[in-house]
Order: sequence, then C-alpha cells, then structure tokens
Amino acid sequence: MSQVQDVPSLQRALRESEQQFRLLVESVRDYAIFMLDAEGRIASWNAGSQRIKGYTAAEVLGKHFSIFYTPEDIAKGMPEKELSCAMREGRCEVQGWRLGRDAVRFMAHVVITPIVDESGTLRGFAKVTRDISLHHAAEQRFRQVVESSPSAMVMINMQGVIEMVNTQAERIFGYTRAELLGQQVELLLPLRLSQHHPHLREAFFSQPQSRPMGAGRDLYARRKDGSEFPVEIGLNPIETDEGTKVLSAIVDISDRKQKEQKIQAALEEKNILLGEIHHRVKNNLQIVHSLLDLQSSRVSDPVALEMLRDSQNRIRSMALIHQSLYLSNDFARVNLGNVLEALIPTLLESYSVDHSLIRYEFTVDDVLLSINQAIPCGLIINELISNALKHAFPGARGGTIHVELAHQTEDIVRLSVSDDGVGIAPDVDLKKTDTLGLQLVHLLADQLGATLKIKRADPTRFELCFSQQD
Repeated sequence: MSQVQDVPSLQRALRESEQQFRLLVESVRDYAIFMLDAEGRIASWNAGSQRIKGYTAAEVLGKHFSIFYTPEDIAKGMPEKELSCAMREGRCEVQGWRLGRDAVRFMAHVVITPIVDESGTLRGFAKVTRDISLHHAAEQRFRQVVESSPSAMVMINMQGVIEMVNTQAERIFGYTRAELLGQQVELLLPLRLSQHHPHLREAFFSQPQSRPMGAGRDLYARRKDGSEFPVEIGLNPIETDEGTKVLSAIVDISDRKQKEQKIQAALEEKNILLGEIHHRVKNNLQIVHSLLDLQSSRVSDPVALEMLRDSQNRIRSMALIHQSLYLSNDFARVNLGNVLEALIPTLLESYSVDHSLIRYEFTVDDVLLSINQAIPCGLIINELISNALKHAFPGARGGTIHVELAHQTEDIVRLSVSDDGVGIAPDVDLKKTDTLGLQLVHLLADQLGATLKIKRADPTRFELCFSQQD
C-alpha cells in the first residue's frame, strides 16, 4: 500500500524538479538556452535568449530556428547541416556569425544536442548560444598584430601543435600556412635538435614566462628545403580558453651573423697587423739602442757618454712598452706593471748600481693605460729613476727608490716616484732647470694633462695625477 502511495509523491517530486530546472534555465541571462522541436521550430525561450538575440518569446515561438542564420549560411544549408551533425555525432559545436533583432550580426558559440526519448524517438533539440563578439574582436585584433609583425610568429599549444603562423613565418621557412597549421613545431627545427625539443617544451609549459629561448646559445631553425639558418627566438605564454599556449617571435639573424663574422675577421687582421707593427717598432728601437751603444764605445767624453746612456735608456723604455703590447692580446691597453718589472732592473744595471746599497720597490695596481699615456708614463718613470740614481745617493750612500702606480679614484691615476736620498737643494729652481731629464718630466706631464707635485726631501717625491683615457 505504501509503494502505491509513493508513486504520486515521486511524480509530484519529478514535476517540481522539472519546474525548478525550467525556472533556472529561463532565468539564465548569459546564455541563450532554448528548445527546438524535431523539425527545428523554436519551442522554448529563456531570458538569456531574449537578451542576446533581442526577441521576446512571443515573437519567435513556433518559428524555424534558421531565422538566426545569415543569408549566406542559409544558402549553404548550414541550419540543416548542424542538426544532422548533432544527430550523427550526438552533439554539434560550432562558431560563426548569427543574427539578432533587426539583422544585427554577432559572433556566436553554439552547441546543439539532440533530445531522444526512451524508445529512441527524436523529440527535439536543446540549443545553447553564447555571444563571443568581444572575445572574437580581441582575437581578431591579436591576429592582426601577429600578422603585421616584422618577425616570424608561430603559436603552438601544449602538445607542440602549430595553431597560428603569420606571413613572415611562411616567408622565412618556405612553407605555406596550410602546410604548417596542425603540424608539430619540431618540423621547423634541425633534425639533430628535434628529438630533444619536446622535453624543453614541457619544461617551458611547466613554468611559462616571457623570456628569450636558449639565452647565451646559438639557435638554428630549418627551412622546408632542409637548409639551416641562425635565429633569435622570444617565447611568450598566452592564456586562452583552451589552456596555455606559447607565441614564438622568430628573427632570422643570418645577415647579422655574416656581418659579425666579417667584423671579427677584420678585427683579427687588425690585431695581427698591430702586433706586427709593435714588434717592428720594438726591433727598430733596439737597433737604435745598439747603434748608440756602439757609438758610446768610441766616445771618451764623460758628459757625452752620459747623454748617450740617457738616450739609450729612453729608447729602451719605449721599446719595452711596445714589447708589452706585442706580447699581450690587447693592443689598445698597456699593463705598465709588466713594463716596470723589466725597466727598473735594466736601469739599475745601466748605472752599475750596487744592489747592496740601493734597493727599489714598486707598487702597481692593475692599471691599464692607452699607448698614448703609457709611453709618456714610461719615459717619466725612466727620467725620475735615472735622476735619483745619478743624484740622490752620492758616494757610498744607500737607500730605496719607490715607484707607485694606482687608481686614486675610478677615473684618476696617480703615479709617484720617491727616494730617501739627499733630496733636492732649496736653491734649485725645478721649473727652470737646465737638465734635459726634468724638462722632459714637465713636458710629458703637460702631454698627459697631469698635475705635478714635487716634495724636495724626506722623502723626495714626484707625484703626477691624470685622467685615465678610455
């Protein structure tokens, strides 16, 4: 008896459920949801249908749903084809232009589902339409930007399938658009790289962010004819309704690479030429030094001998700078520390210095000077050390000569030559001296644009500060 009583209750509950569902559907405003009978006539109409299409229920009920299709789609038989598709596939999902009131067109996403009863008889269709005009317009603008880009643009999904290319991509790869769409992106890679690329693609999609591809590495792509060419690639993740995709901007840098190679070859030739020039200058200076040495053997006048010896030392100083340039890989900069290591012992030997009496020290930071500054600095150091060796330690007096080259600031270089010898007498006018050595120091300081400070004694110090050239 209770089971009999449950049947009306079940029917009543079912009717209430159907009524609630109908109310829910009718109140939806973001989607046009309506029913069609088996012949395609409109059988129901919700609030979303009225909002999106502009018709009231009274205006459309009983009419064939083809009233929402454009004339060109009707001519193609699209309404009937979509119903047939729904019957055949169990569901038809399409996107295209639809008409609202007053023939206003809008881009629609449409899903049609057949309704079949328990006996398999077709009762009608459920149709859901969404207005995607704004999304479509944004997508069209995006496609226009991609199409007008000067770079080749290729968009792929997470499976690596090419979904969009522009004209520039067709041009540089040699494929037509139809040949690229739906293909794996590895089609555009050299064969030696294509097998490993899926792993790199998966790594990018696991943490997608805009970045250059293969930063610091040479990248290559492959044309339809199998030829390879160097490229730069920028990766940009794009969020879509179908998930994350990546838009790649690809630039053919073949011309740039060729120009870089030509520039590199020219630089190498220039370096070889500069090295040869410095080598020849050094050799010629050594020849002049040897000639002066031969001349010295025939001169007995001590004043003349001293002048020849000073000239030899100046020439040796310049030769050592050119030798340093020849041995280095940078013909624009001289490491003066290397020059001092060879110059100072040579000067001491030239003046037959007793190493037990006179010592030398030098403190040199990592200062690289242009040759226009290195040669004057080398000559200044040569003159000041020679002057100290000749005058600072008379008789058997001992002492120390100290040379310092350092950065006073980032752009200012400080050069100092000092000794703890007898000092310079107060009555000596250092600006009007008759000695060639000190005259050269003043002239070379002016050439450097340096400020010169002189301390006469305790210790005697010559200090120059000048701006380092680029």
